[in-house]
Amino acid sequence: MSSGDRGKDVMEGTESSSRSISSGGGGGEHSRQPPAPLSRYESQKRRDWNTFSQYLKNKRPPVSLSQCSGNHVLEFLQYLDQFGKTRVHTQGCVYFGQPEPPAPCPCPLKQAWGSLDALIGRLRAAYEENGGTAESNPFGRGSIRVYLREVRESQAKARGISYKKNKKRRKKKKNELAITTTTASTSSARDETVSSAPPIKISKYSDTAILRISDESVHTELQLEIRQLQQ
Repeated sequence: MSSGDRGKDVMEGTESSSRSISSGGGGGEHSRQPPAPLSRYESQKRRDWNTFSQYLKNKRPPVSLSQCSGNHVLEFLQYLDQFGKTRVHTQGCVYFGQPEPPAPCPCPLKQAWGSLDALIGRLRAAYEENGGTAESNPFGRGSIRVYLREVRESQAKARGISYKKNKKRRKKKKNELAITTTTASTSSARDETVSSAPPIKISKYSDTAILRISDESVHTELQLEIRQLQQ
């Protein structure tokens, strides 16, 4: 799966899991004006949060938000694998380590590491937006970071891809953008310095020329007497 498909597994998976773990619900019509449309990120974050909340409610016994721990998050990530669309080859597969296998194989479909990483980022933000604190945020636990790192390393070997190259490429683009921004700022500052130079006004009165340097902060007049040359 290419980097452009990042998050596609979870976007489709959470929608499927929402249908499978939720019995549905509805609300009455309201006379008030409809809210402003959400961005794609905010919409996906809301769907992810609703799916996770429903997952906790369906557990036996149900788990409240205050009782949620890092273990519940790990169980949720493993639960989502059944909705994954990324083929992860096992070590016994002849295509293990090949990024583009020539034929299909019976290896399991799972959630891609990039999808899970993006999902955790959205849920971590949604947790605090829904009353949780940063200190108690289960999505920021060290166990979650360890799990994601293990998934990344295992999938990189199984699929024959390297996430480090993509990271270096993003870092290079970031540095190029910083250099371009710095150059533009320097050029803009130089232009402002030139344009801010005080204008010079010269007026002539017979054999006397008055050179006036206009400056809002310092009103200075320099008077130079020029004697006309007699022919």
